Amino acid sequence: MVGYTPHDRERWVSEDPALKRLDRDDFARDRGRVIHSAGLRRLSATTQVVSPDSDDFVRNRLTHSLEVAQIGREFGAALGCSADVVDTACLAHDIGHPPFGHNGESALDTLAADIGGFEGNAQTLRVLTRLEAKRSHADGRSAGLNLTRASLDAATKYPWSRGEAPHATHKFGVYPDDVEVFAWLRDGAPDEPGRRCLEAQVMDWADDVAYCVHDVEDGIASGRIDPAALRSTVEKSAVVQVARESYAADLSDDELAAALERLLASGWVPESHDGSRADLAALKDMTSRLIGRFVSTVEQSTRAEHGGGVLTRYAADLVVPDNVRAETAVLKATAAHFVMRSTERRDLMDHQRTVVGELLRHFLDRPEAMDPLHRLARQEALSAGDEAAQLRAVVDQVASLSDVRALTLHASITG
Repeated sequence: MVGYTPHDRERWVSEDPALKRLDRDDFARDRGRVIHSAGLRRLSATTQVVSPDSDDFVRNRLTHSLEVAQIGREFGAALGCSADVVDTACLAHDIGHPPFGHNGESALDTLAADIGGFEGNAQTLRVLTRLEAKRSHADGRSAGLNLTRASLDAATKYPWSRGEAPHATHKFGVYPDDVEVFAWLRDGAPDEPGRRCLEAQVMDWADDVAYCVHDVEDGIASGRIDPAALRSTVEKSAVVQVARESYAADLSDDELAAALERLLASGWVPESHDGSRADLAALKDMTSRLIGRFVSTVEQSTRAEHGGGVLTRYAADLVVPDNVRAETAVLKATAAHFVMRSTERRDLMDHQRTVVGELLRHFLDRPEAMDPLHRLARQEALSAGDEAAQLRAVVDQVASLSDVRALTLHASITG
């Protein structure tokens, strides 16, 4: 495919050419490996915003990832990126998330503070290059799914270690004991701190668009967001404050308030919702129109900056206008304000953090209860006298659980 070199298609571990189908592209094989992975399957029972066992309509992490892939695949292809590379990155972008989403991530980060912490994006790299079983090095070390360099780079949303971000963020994409594969996948990247390839930027924007729109859709459909309340001066002010504090600190209150007013004035956001077929159709129409606006505007802005032709890897950067970024920020803030910061949600999150902590202690005390893969990793670390690796193996075990399995296990050990 135009725009990609043999270096981009290289795998961490060389594979037998006889295993490669001549009618199948390297990047299509990457996508297939992620689709067939255990890590992707477990996302079907992992929280997106609302617990997956609470409603059959709302999204879980797997359906969210599929929708991100649909948006990113078409968006990336329109710019010249390999649709399969972007699709792979989108499908894999949440594969490292622990049970209970960002709340579980925060709990594990605290519990793993002495060994480099926990971050869902760094865990994604770990899953793809170590924890999934597909290929191994000559010395027996796992190489995970052994994806191509281009696909791994595209799936790396935060290409830096903890504390090395080029801007203010606590997020990072690699743990200290995964720096070897990180250095390999970043080989050939520009010597610019934090520079992401275009495919990773497409994945990130597709993720932003999907979750800011779909979280509002789910909130309205589940009755947690009252569309009429969005027209309230008090509630609009609260949404703007959350947007500035959590999603767009560089934008002013006036810019964010104007963005919210534009969205409400568009006629796309319903004024009421009673669950009828007509109201559900209107909600879907809102989703389609907003996604179309956010994707097409960024595509046009990027083309205006970089011109036509094929744009791949490090040939260009996405251009996201501030007005569009402000609109996505207030949509994220809407879901956060009405759903994630509700009293009901805060009580639930407290319980989830307790579950994560007690499961970690359970596996530390009873390693025989761990899944075979993680139990063997802990045994190897124990034999090597590596206490940090022992704890990391237990963290990997807890992070591998879905919400449903975590709650079931916790109930079984606490009675």
